[in-house]
This record gives sequence, C-alpha cells and structure tokens, in this order.
Amino acid sequence: MQRQQDQRSRSAKTTGTIHGCAQSGDLPAFQKLLRDNPSLLHERNPVMSQTPLHVAAGYNKAEIVKFLLEWQGTEKVELEAQNMYGETPLHMAAKNGCNDAAKLLLAHGAVIEAKANNGMTPLHLSVWYSIRSEDCATVKTLLEYNADCSAMDNEGKTPLDHLSKGPGSEKLRELLHLHSEDQRKKRALEACSEIKAKMDELENELSNIVGLHELKLQLRKWAKGMLLDERRRALGLKVGARRPPHMAFLGNPGTGKTMVARILGKLLYMVGILPTDRVTEVQRTDLVGEFVGHTGPKTRRKIKDAEGGILFVDEAYRLIPMQKSDDKDYGLEALEEIMSVMDSGKVVVIFAGYSEPMKRVIASNEGFCRRVTKFFYFNDFNSGELATILHIKMHNQAEDSLLYGFKLHASCCIDAIASLIERETTEKQRKEMNGGLVDPMLVNAREILDLRLSFDCIDMDALCTITLEDLEAALGLLVRSDNRD
Repeated sequence: MQRQQDQRSRSAKTTGTIHGCAQSGDLPAFQKLLRDNPSLLHERNPVMSQTPLHVAAGYNKAEIVKFLLEWQGTEKVELEAQNMYGETPLHMAAKNGCNDAAKLLLAHGAVIEAKANNGMTPLHLSVWYSIRSEDCATVKTLLEYNADCSAMDNEGKTPLDHLSKGPGSEKLRELLHLHSEDQRKKRALEACSEIKAKMDELENELSNIVGLHELKLQLRKWAKGMLLDERRRALGLKVGARRPPHMAFLGNPGTGKTMVARILGKLLYMVGILPTDRVTEVQRTDLVGEFVGHTGPKTRRKIKDAEGGILFVDEAYRLIPMQKSDDKDYGLEALEEIMSVMDSGKVVVIFAGYSEPMKRVIASNEGFCRRVTKFFYFNDFNSGELATILHIKMHNQAEDSLLYGFKLHASCCIDAIASLIERETTEKQRKEMNGGLVDPMLVNAREILDLRLSFDCIDMDALCTITLEDLEAALGLLVRSDNRD
C-alpha cells in the first residue's frame, strides 16, 4: 500500500512538469508551460539529462514532438541534443519502437547516423527493440531513410551482428540483408562514378605533360589500380593498402621533372594514398649544414615538412662529392637521413637530376635501389614538343600571370612555331634549355608586342594578340643573349 502511495505521489509531482507533460502526451498543459516559460524548451531532467523532445520521442507522443519541431519561439528545439548516454531524440524513438516520432524527427532532418557513447546508431537500437517485440516498423522507417546497415558500434558490430540466430530473427535478418546488399550496390555505383570523374581529372592533368609516354602510362596504371581498390572496398571487399614507390627522375633541366612531381602529388592525394598533395622541393643547400652536427637536424626538419606528401630532391647528385676523399662534405649524411625514413610510409621521395651524375647517388648507398624502385628518364624536347608546350602554356594562363588575357595569332600554329624554333635555335641550345626556353620566349614576345603597338591603338584584338613575328623576334633576343653568355 505504501509503495502504491509513493508511486502516486511521484506521478503527481511530475505530471505538472514539462517532462511529465511530454511523457503523458498532455499537449494543452505542455503548450501552456512552454509559452509561459520558453526556457523550458531545453530543460534537462535530473535522471538522464533528457530534454522534453527526448521524452516525447521516447514515449511516441507524436503531437508533442510535432509541436516542438514546429516551435516558433526565439530559440529552436535542439534536434541533436544528447542525454547522459549520448543518445539523441531519434535514438530514444528507435530504442522504444516509437515509429510515429521517428518519422517526424527524420522528416525534420534528424541525423540518422548519429552515434551514442557506445557507438550505436538509431538503427542498432531499433534492431534491439525489434528483437524483443517482433515489431520491425521503426527499422523499416530508418531503412527507408537509408540508415547505414554497415555502421559499426564501439565493439565493431553492425546492426546485423546484434541479431541472434534464433528463428524469431529471420524476418529482421532478411530485411537487413536486403537493404545491406542494396546499399553495397549503390556505393559501388557511386564509387564507379567517382572513379570516372577522378580518371577524367587525371587525364586533364596528363594532357599538360608533353612526351614522357612511358611515365604517363605508369601514372595511369597506378591511378586505375588505386581507384579500383576504392571500388573493391565500396563493395565490402578487404584488400591490402597500396604504398606508392619511391622514384628517380633522370634528365636534363627543363624536361618537366618538377611539374610531373606536382601532378603525381595531386594524383596520390586524389586517390587517397597520401593525406596531402603537398610537394616539398629541396636542394643540397636546404639539407646540408656547414658544420658538424648541423646536417642531420636540418635534413630531418625538411623531411618533417614533407610528411604526408612528396619530398622532391632536385639535383640530388650534388649530395655526393665527386671526390671520395672529400671528408668535409656532409651531403652523404643528408642522403642517409632521407634513406632512414623511406621505409616508414610517411613520405614519398623523388630524387631528380642529370642521368650521368645520378649514378654517383645510386652507387653511394647500397640500399638505394632497394628503396627506389621506379626510374623514369626525361628525354630532351624536340622543336615540335617545345611548340606544343608553348601552346599549352598560352591556353592555361592563371589570372596573376603576365600573359593572362593574351592569345596567339591564327598563324601561330604548332607546326609554324616548331619550324621557327628549329630554324632559330641550335640543338645544343634546345638541349640545355628544353622547356625553360618557352617562358622567357613568351615574356619577350609580349614586350615586343607592346613595343610595336602605338598608344592610340583601339583594336582590342590587336592589343592582346601575339603574332608569329613577335615570337620570332622574342626567340632571336633569347638566342643572342644565350650566345653572349
């Protein structure tokens, strides 16, 4: 008798509270309390630190839930408020099979993949309720809103993993299996679409590389393989993670080594192999100190800067002294520091330089060829390739470029520019400058254009058009300057 009196006493105390009205579904009393005191909207109860929306959702009081969701006060209801267990109102609706409340919350944008402190999503909790009650209505509602069947709680269990193997779970198991398979197929299709978009992006980057067919083929192979791994994982397959190899880029200056390294950085970041597309470019002076004990810390700082991306060591042969007797040179120490981190997977290293001197680097460390497994040779550009580079540069000028807004005259086709370069330069000059010939040639051409135009010119086309004659004069200036040097 005393126990019943205590229960009635507690009921009488809570009935008139905002949480009591939310639990009982007394909408008029609830509305009056909230309008008299709007701060009760976020009031927490003393037991589980729940808001009125938590309580109304957990008892399926749809009218109260609807009123709260449509509340027009200064403050809006906290749809993702968490109780002491990290559960949102949608968790409360799911764990108690409150389907009407769940529908309202989802329709108003409740986060369906919200996780409680134990890592469980609303779908996890609705499965638990369905096991006990054999009522799958809330599970079906969550699946209609595409709840993730593969979401894992803190124990690494999916909603399906929580099902017992008894006969009472067969219907629920079949329902989750069906939706899980549909979601896998959908993710695979999305991954396929993303893969195509990423491959298109890669091809766009590769279109800016002239020549280097073997390298471009290798980049395509890596990209396709890594993107297919994305698709495999989207289908639920477990495959080993790829690690990009360390490389050596061998060739003369101006053959595109640095540009290719930057494109490679974008590629590896794009497919998720590297966490950043950063390419840290260093030379001997960035790595080697002048005194004993300076080189190690100096090199380690640069390696730290490059972590997560690519460390591009330009003119790497300068790290190795030409005379083995030069014991005051600390370049070998810098190389050994770099070698020591190449097995960690934290950074991809690319060594670059002239082909012949790079043999010193390869011979200087017995572990070099074990760690550097890809060697790419950057051949000198011929006149046609230099003309193609010039065209690509003119069509890809950034807004802060000196040549932004300028164009080539129709007479400046690739063949015409190639003939011009072939005629006005020697093979030695082309070999020494390679792609480095193009930028100063274009800068000179713009200056020559400015020189031949009069101040009263109002022809908008003529003001911004570089002609073949401008290019010829520009190349002449460049060649004469090179001859004087």
